[in-house]
Amino acid sequence: MPSMTTSKVSRWDQHGREHVVHVRKSGMQRQLSCDTCDWRKGAQFLPWLKAEEHLAEAHQATVDPTAS
Repeated sequence: MPSMTTSKVSRWDQHGREHVVHVRKSGMQRQLSCDTCDWRKGAQFLPWLKAEEHLAEAHQATVDPTAS
């Protein structure tokens, strides 16, 4: 059984609220899940880009907290 690893993509909306999509990796497959709206999606390629797109489209969360 492959090991499971987790990372996250977080962005802030214009009201200062944080939105997070967790990226869980198991083998070649990744499962995306949004804390804000329970959106879930499987992704094999570019999961972090898909997470960023969901945050921008569904929650208008585009501010990257790690960017200066």
